[in-house]
Amino acid sequence: MLIITKHYGGKLKGDLNKNDRHPMFLEWETQYFPDNIIAQFFPRWCYTLNIQDGEATCYSPRGGNYHSSLGTRCELSCDRGFRLIGRRSVQCLPSRRWSGTAYCRLVLLQRASLALCLTKQSLPLESGLTSFIEHLELEGRDPQVNIDPPKIRCPHSREKMAEPEKLTARVYWDPPLVKDSADGTITRLILRGPEPGSHFPEGEHVIRYTAYDRAYNRASCKFIVKVQVRRCPTLKPPLHGYLTCTSVGDNYGATCEYHCDGGYERQGTPSRVCQSSRQWSGSPPICTPMKINVNVNSAAGLLDQFYEKRRLLIISAPDPSNRYYKMQISMLQQSTCGLDLRHVTIIELVGQPPQEVGRIREQQLSANIIEELRQFQHLTRSYFNMVLIDKQGIDRERYMEPVTPEEIFTFIDDYLLSNEELIQRREQRDMCD
Repeated sequence: MLIITKHYGGKLKGDLNKNDRHPMFLEWETQYFPDNIIAQFFPRWCYTLNIQDGEATCYSPRGGNYHSSLGTRCELSCDRGFRLIGRRSVQCLPSRRWSGTAYCRLVLLQRASLALCLTKQSLPLESGLTSFIEHLELEGRDPQVNIDPPKIRCPHSREKMAEPEKLTARVYWDPPLVKDSADGTITRLILRGPEPGSHFPEGEHVIRYTAYDRAYNRASCKFIVKVQVRRCPTLKPPLHGYLTCTSVGDNYGATCEYHCDGGYERQGTPSRVCQSSRQWSGSPPICTPMKINVNVNSAAGLLDQFYEKRRLLIISAPDPSNRYYKMQISMLQQSTCGLDLRHVTIIELVGQPPQEVGRIREQQLSANIIEELRQFQHLTRSYFNMVLIDKQGIDRERYMEPVTPEEIFTFIDDYLLSNEELIQRREQRDMCD
């Protein structure tokens, strides 16, 4: 059988053998002369060579037009950056097959070694690549160049809730999966961001990894760590009171304690906790005016009502007309605001039995309570004297003559205020001006 594969015009001369078991492919063209037309046929015995990333230069004993005829010899070569694997020269055999096979493989070479060698030879990278590869081949060394970056896969992004009473969350993850495309060796894995197991604050955080192989090729990946803080609605301080809270005051696990100003008492739960449901536990308490019970059986029962709530300023005088007593009461009556801010209650013990008077504001004390108070605090009826008692029931300062309210306030501010009261004093500094 005879098969015509391409033509350039004209007609075919000759017989076709239909019984031929080996098909012959023919290339033919027509040549024109003045008197006649002659068709010339060029038989293609082997298949046409195609080398990916390279070329085949062929020579036929029948001439340049016979690229795949019997006896044709082809020289195989590769493009720059590729290396020929297999036969460099092949021939078309009677079996209609080429005498060998070959293909072009990407050249792999350590970039650092190549750059160092070319630098020593004062050759640029582009022009020196071919000569450097040929130099290695002459030495019998395999010029493999690793130009492919490693493959890296980061962990999945993750979201974490902050821990109770904290604004951070501890986040863990496994290291990224890294594989080199050449020899499998990863020389460095660099993390840009906090280490696994670190405490992350609220917000989004980008974690980046960069991997390097032996040829200094690199590949990067990233993932996101997001930290959320559960928050409750902001609490309002009670009327005639204030709040002290742990943490920032509205995050999950924070505890807020209710306090009342001087002269007021808390009615209800003392504290509330921000729960994981983003709601506060309990209900808000209120501050009501402090009620003093003077109908007690002892001075101790009276003083217990002020424990950790109020300071006491107990004034003793021999009679209401005492000059020091009148002067002291007059100054204190003009400074009731400052006394309330510092949680000070005044108790007066004036006169001699049986006309002796003891009072807290308008409430009268019994004779037994007056006597016990004098004995407990060592207050005499003979002359003017005054004692300042702190919230723990300890006498902190004694006065034998009148003092200005400013002196009393300075002493309290410097020595007796708790941390919470100091904060309140800074916020209320101008309330009594």
